Amino acid sequence: CPWKQCSQPSSKHLAPEVIHATKPRLKQVLHVLPKSTSRDCILEPLSLPESPGGVAVESSPYVPCIFCKECYVLAEQNQLLKHMIIEHKLVIADVKLVADFRSYILHWKRRFAEQPITDFCSVIRTNSKAPLEEQDNYFLLCDALPEDRLLREQLQQKKLREILEQQQRERYDTSFHSVCMFCDQEFTGNRSVLLNHMAREHAFNIGLPDNIVNCYEFLAVLQGKLDSLQCLYCEKVFRDKNTLKDHMRKKQHRRINAKNKEYDKFYIINYLEFGKSWEEVQSEDDRELLDNLEEDWSDWEEHPVCAVCLFCEQQADTTEKLYLHMQKSHGFHFPKIKSEHGLNFYQQVKLVNFIRREIHHCRCYNCQEKFESKGGLIGHMEETKHIAFLPARSTWDQPQYYFPTYENDTLLCTLSDSEDVITEDQSEEVPVVSEDISSLKALKQSSVLNQLLCEENKSQEKF
Repeated sequence: CPWKQCSQPSSKHLAPEVIHATKPRLKQVLHVLPKSTSRDCILEPLSLPESPGGVAVESSPYVPCIFCKECYVLAEQNQLLKHMIIEHKLVIADVKLVADFRSYILHWKRRFAEQPITDFCSVIRTNSKAPLEEQDNYFLLCDALPEDRLLREQLQQKKLREILEQQQRERYDTSFHSVCMFCDQEFTGNRSVLLNHMAREHAFNIGLPDNIVNCYEFLAVLQGKLDSLQCLYCEKVFRDKNTLKDHMRKKQHRRINAKNKEYDKFYIINYLEFGKSWEEVQSEDDRELLDNLEEDWSDWEEHPVCAVCLFCEQQADTTEKLYLHMQKSHGFHFPKIKSEHGLNFYQQVKLVNFIRREIHHCRCYNCQEKFESKGGLIGHMEETKHIAFLPARSTWDQPQYYFPTYENDTLLCTLSDSEDVITEDQSEEVPVVSEDISSLKALKQSSVLNQLLCEENKSQEKF
């Protein structure tokens, strides 16, 4: 066993600067290790692999321990790493950057059988000030060793070639068949047809087809999240599909979370450079672009979209700042009113448009007193505290206030329900009943739209 050859570990085969450079990595790994482990505990029910018809399920390839006969499924590589740290005191640095973990382990299993471990690993002694029996020697294998770095680069290049070949096959594949996640429309032919459809018809863009690999698996992962009623961007779980759809539409969450590492393997950019994620590659490209175009963009000025206060001309670039201003300057606490009255998205729209119209007409929305100027109105409402209370719901919860008072009212675009996530005592949605169109003549006379037009005309004539 190669482990017996290193019972007296030594670092004489490594340069001092290599040992110094690898110490911080070992400390980071050892810091998260538990002081004691119990390998024999079973904390959850176990089940054997099975499939319909009694056919055995193909399992992941096994990965052996570098030092002993223990083997682990490739999908459980963290268990193997934990085993080698606890039982054999070996730490492998930056495992996430190893493109082919199994080939990497098999290479070093062969090399450790040929030469002592101290020829390749730096030796770090922990608890050096403690008594000799309490001291431990750990071995760190990392890319500071030229052979290890060369191996990692070769595995990366091999993986890149395989990914590019797979992507090339998918690019020209005409047997693709899948269903849209949003409208259940079927698509056959090339994957680009489906991806372009979702981007164009549903504003769901996961990137250019030529930048994606393993498309079938990618779509299956996304479909699985939607089937679990999980938002693809914020990853919250909802009570039903309609609530999820409304949430993703209102919050503009019809996109994936770029910070979710689960999606990295489906994009070619993550395989291009050894040891670099797409964020690092993209940031380098952005820096080069900015260096080249610095003079061309020097006069660029960003003008953020601002929402305007309901009672004055004050503007803010976030709703939080605007709500704080209305509370401190006018005594109108919009989030509190929304919560106390249980206002949904559409009721908030009607309330904002109602208040906008009343303030535009210089009329107090509580006592209906009219003033000559907006300043006089606001002074009256603040003095009498009329600004802090809403009139009867029937006054403002009217269909006519679905229409914005100001066509460029940005505040309407920032409104949202209090919380769309699952709660135990959520009320049922109000059903929408369509008008009877069996008699078009009668409908024209009694339609709610006709009533709205009459009310709007009377309001215009009055003022």
